[in-house]
Amino acid sequence: MNSKRIFGKRTLMVALLAGSGALVATSFAMPGGPGQGGCTAAPAQKAQTQREAFRAQRLAGLKEKLKLQPGQEAAWQTFAAASQPGTGQMDRRAMRDEFGKMNLPDRMDKMLSMMDERRARMAQRAEAVKQFYAQLTPEQRTVFDAEAMPLRHSKHHHHGGMGRSS
Repeated sequence: MNSKRIFGKRTLMVALLAGSGALVATSFAMPGGPGQGGCTAAPAQKAQTQREAFRAQRLAGLKEKLKLQPGQEAAWQTFAAASQPGTGQMDRRAMRDEFGKMNLPDRMDKMLSMMDERRARMAQRAEAVKQFYAQLTPEQRTVFDAEAMPLRHSKHHHHGGMGRSS
């Protein structure tokens, strides 16, 4: 009786291992599976969509709190457009592939070029903020100063967002 129980457990273990091995082999064979370098684009796309929705919500909330006058709308539109994330950002996997084909001096030049592009986008954003800020009343400036500061590590974990949650 004892040998039957051991035989049954061993058979069950072999069956489970064989089944899980088949699942692992299947996942490696599937496009985008572990054998293909990891995740598919769907989770990244979903995260991007969520970031865009969060950003739009934060901008709408900021605009509402500022109680803008009709004469301030053009400056708001310029500010909102300039605060968009950079569109020239390269997919990380594509960037790794590109960098893998370069020698070190070329990689350094590419990184410097990317830094220059980011700095130019930041300068454009800063100019748009200054122009918008100049259109605000002192009360609106107080609200803008409190709400629009991008916080990287707030207590609400909104990394790179358009300010604080209230």
